[in-house]
Amino acid sequence: MAEVYILYSPSIDSYYIGSCEDFEKRLSQHLNGVYKIAFTKKAHDRQKYLLIQDLSYSQARQIEIHIKKMKSVKYISNIKK
Repeated sequence: MAEVYILYSPSIDSYYIGSCEDFEKRLSQHLNGVYKIAFTKKAHDRQKYLLIQDLSYSQARQIEIHIKKMKSVKYISNIKK
């Protein structure tokens, strides 16, 4: 099963949207800077803002792409409501 996640970094006031099959492993990768040129390397205080679980991988990717296309902090905050 796959998951869609939104991470928030208070230090740079920024959200990151992603999808994966193992959220805990992926979050650890973000926080430890495993990918040296990744967007999430800019901050090490990212925390889980929202997690949508029990999706097929194609569903997770479609939701991730949709959220990214919206390009809106207001939209992201409304999702959580």
